[in-house]
Amino acid sequence: MKLEIKNADCGYAAATIVKNVSMDVETGDIMCLLGPNGVGKTTLFKTILGFLKLQNGQILLNGQNINKWTKKRLARIMAYVPQAHTPPFPFCVLDVVVLGRTAHLGMFSSPSKKDIEIAEKVMESLQISYLNNKAYTEISGGERQLVLIARALTQRPELLIMDEPTSNLDFGNQVRVLEEIKKLSQKGLGVLMTTHSPDHAFLCSNKVALMQRSSIIVGSPNEVVTEQNLKDAYGINVTITCTCKRNGEKVKSCVPMLN
Repeated sequence: MKLEIKNADCGYAAATIVKNVSMDVETGDIMCLLGPNGVGKTTLFKTILGFLKLQNGQILLNGQNINKWTKKRLARIMAYVPQAHTPPFPFCVLDVVVLGRTAHLGMFSSPSKKDIEIAEKVMESLQISYLNNKAYTEISGGERQLVLIARALTQRPELLIMDEPTSNLDFGNQVRVLEEIKKLSQKGLGVLMTTHSPDHAFLCSNKVALMQRSSIIVGSPNEVVTEQNLKDAYGINVTITCTCKRNGEKVKSCVPMLN
């Protein structure tokens, strides 16, 4: 699988929010999309997913322009994981996950036994089978985020697009979700995710795109997540430090310098 975004302009009607963006995500990649509020990260996601019409440039999947693809065809390759949310009705968790099979069903079809088995196997792989019969509204934020990931995986996509997957989670659940994302990439999925934490780029990604008001920088975490680039993007002073793990491996992290 390869997603290619070439010289893309994205926006609403006559207003262009994102200009001349180019990047690619391949099988096994985790790309972190960083940038301050309002630079167009969500607009770019909506365009990739087909909710907004591309204003200029190309978006290719496996070399094919997706401009005229149906949403159902897109959903068979790409799955979207939104920020954790609470629905208005207390659906059973398994029912929420089975909804991921919608892209493979006919207009008036109901999920088959096979569809339910696929959902159950995905939940088992994420170690959340114990949630099967619980109400989605009554589980924790971390569990809810894993359920949304399970729903997306039940589509059997090749690419996961994730909007701040650790948003509103406590520290422990943030780490658990990042661990699951890393495991998914190791199984062959491509992942494109937004985050407000530059540290996530060092923890789990191999590619980073840092969006600013008038430009975008794409490369490896070490190339993109630098003190100067973060200052330019966010307008704050940041120090990047290194911590040694027990096995001797070094992990970088970003420390903001308060005035």
